[in-house]
Amino acid sequence: MSLSIITTMLPNDVVEIAPRGEIDVDTAHEIREAVSAVLTKGRPSRIELNMRLVSFIDSVGISALVSGFQASEVSGCKLAVTEPSRFVHRQLWVTGLLGLFGAPEPYFADAVPEAPAGA
Repeated sequence: MSLSIITTMLPNDVVEIAPRGEIDVDTAHEIREAVSAVLTKGRPSRIELNMRLVSFIDSVGISALVSGFQASEVSGCKLAVTEPSRFVHRQLWVTGLLGLFGAPEPYFADAVPEAPAGA
């Protein structure tokens, strides 16, 4: 499977990078390149890696995330993972890196919002 990446400017000087597909030995460089491109064009206050549509990530992919985090830190920018798929969430948790990326909750596509208390 291939990887596609959409980069979007959000309010408050935030850039969202949204990969879709598998981040592995064949595609991990694309994550590093996407983060580098954002940092080359400017210095956003925050980069959010929206991992909702990532179906698989291996150790090389995790390494690319860490590399992006380090490059962002050097540039004075915060990089965080948002809406990780359950698979990505599990891999970040197992590797002990969940906290590094902001300890995001896993994204559940079919989750039903909770009813307010007393409803």
